[in-house]
Amino acid sequence: MSEQGEGRPQREADGEWKPRRDGGNYQRREGGGYPRRDDGERGGGWKPRRDDGERRPRREGGGYQRREGGGYPRRDGDRARSSEWKPRWDDGERRPRREGDGYQRREGGGYQRRDGDRARGSEWKPRRDGEGGYQRRDDGERGGRWKPRRDDGERRPRRDGDGYQRRDDGERRPRREGDGYQRRENSGRGPKRSWSAQAPSERQRSADPARRAAFDLLKAVSKGAYANLALPTMLTERQITGRDAAFATELAYGTIRMRGQYDAVIAKVAGRDQIDADVMDVIRLGIHQIAAMRVPDHAAVAATVAIAREAIGVGPSGFANAILRAVTEGPYEQLLAQAAPEDDDSIDTLAIRYSHPAWVVRTLRQALIGAGRDQADLKAVLAASNGQPPVTLVARPGLMTADQLAAQVEARSKQPAIRGKLAPTAVIMPRGAPGDLAAIRHGQAGVQDEGSQLVAWALAEAPVADDQGQWLDLCAGPGGKAALLGGIVRERGGHLTANEPQPHRAELVRGALKQLGDAVTVTELDAREVEGQFDRVLADVPCTGLGALRRRPEARWRHSPADLATLGPLQRDLLRAALDRARPGGVVAYTTCSPHLAETRLVVGDVLAERADAQLIEASEIELLPADAIGADGMAQLWTDRHGTDAMFLALIRRL
Repeated sequence: MSEQGEGRPQREADGEWKPRRDGGNYQRREGGGYPRRDDGERGGGWKPRRDDGERRPRREGGGYQRREGGGYPRRDGDRARSSEWKPRWDDGERRPRREGDGYQRREGGGYQRRDGDRARGSEWKPRRDGEGGYQRRDDGERGGRWKPRRDDGERRPRRDGDGYQRRDDGERRPRREGDGYQRRENSGRGPKRSWSAQAPSERQRSADPARRAAFDLLKAVSKGAYANLALPTMLTERQITGRDAAFATELAYGTIRMRGQYDAVIAKVAGRDQIDADVMDVIRLGIHQIAAMRVPDHAAVAATVAIAREAIGVGPSGFANAILRAVTEGPYEQLLAQAAPEDDDSIDTLAIRYSHPAWVVRTLRQALIGAGRDQADLKAVLAASNGQPPVTLVARPGLMTADQLAAQVEARSKQPAIRGKLAPTAVIMPRGAPGDLAAIRHGQAGVQDEGSQLVAWALAEAPVADDQGQWLDLCAGPGGKAALLGGIVRERGGHLTANEPQPHRAELVRGALKQLGDAVTVTELDAREVEGQFDRVLADVPCTGLGALRRRPEARWRHSPADLATLGPLQRDLLRAALDRARPGGVVAYTTCSPHLAETRLVVGDVLAERADAQLIEASEIELLPADAIGADGMAQLWTDRHGTDAMFLALIRRL
């Protein structure tokens, strides 16, 4: 036998054990074994054999003693070592050294944890009758996550709501490739597939600020808020800026815009239509990330489920997770094709595919025909309403030129600014937030669609004999067109009266006009109570907003055909009031941000039919208006798919 270290004997050629050095350690005696040295060293070392072949401790209470059944009992007072081998009894089973200590073999094999013992997730767990017990993970770690099989061969989680549930196709999946549970190769339950990267303890437990802001905006809009007004305030209060602010904006606006399409897909996947409103909002957010944003499927699902868990609860989050997982199973277009076949051009199918209420689809088709366009252009019009609008700025005359604004934009965005094609004051900002520009902060410029700028310029350029510079904006809130008209009339030495009957909107008007000084006056009167005679009057009347759906995405879901019963009479009254306030020879511009015939051509036609003192001016007399926007009746209708602006309607009427 080779050397084993100091204190160990070695065997010589004759088979006798000899001490390694004189006087040291152990000497063989006749009975076999070695006595301990007189110095008492090595209390836990080898023990001498007795004549019967059994080892016995050298002194009472020391070492180990073989029992008939084999194995060694622990000596009293020795340190606790619950993971060590325990002695065998006569029946061949191991038993703990004392009652309640260590592990005890059950009939199926394995060890039962003693009551009250500390949790030891890496230890072996008990077998159950007729079962294969626990499988070691591929990485060799025990981990405590394997679940026992039931009699029917299925694995089940250890407690309700924990672990993994079997999917409808009979397969179970790990949360992340290489993590959690791996199916054994011989299980016969299909190929392995990877799912979430997160084990239960690693799941995202709270929503990120940008996505949570988008969810909160959806809730606010459902209670009546306007997305374009509520979101900027929300982002500022929560200090969400830069790319996160842009992400939250696109997520919120896009989800509201495509709600109709997503609801049809959800109903197809869930097999039912009635789902809690908050849960629907969460699932819509997740689907928009999967279908329309460059967000990986696993990230979209995990982040969206975190919103549900934080804002709604664990139960609804599980339902949202199941729906979103089903959506990611195959190409989204396949699910959409099931709900809205591509070869079906019916109103209801187009309503789903382009996410518009059916009545809006029908209305836009009628508007195309009324404007002299081919109804085959309907798909292009619907698609344009779902597009993301550019950030268009307006340089307010007398305060800043368009060239100066473009220079600021280029310096801030590090990209060339794009000049407007229709309005001389329009500048498109290619990237960045408008609030970062000094011109915006100081009121020298504003954010305004080019179509809105164009109708204001059309009124300013309409021929008026002996213009005295007295202009009126009859429905001025929130102040964008009033600020542009105020800048133009200020340069011409005139004065603008901006009337807004609603106090909170009147405050917005004052904020927009504060840089114009005494060139403007803000009043808060009913339109029929405004006094005086004016050279030019703008009647930008309340409407359904169907021409600005890309900027106000909630408008399509907020209005219904029944609203026209209220809006129609109001629009006619406001046009009559505007004509009353125009002096003879003066001009009225009737505008809406809707192409709906019932809000545009029909209103103008009805009022002109009852008044002999009013006459329509041909829109072709205004050089700024594009020729393809002017109808055969002399009225102008802009289209998003053609002109890149909101679908503004304009009729110029002269007071005789």
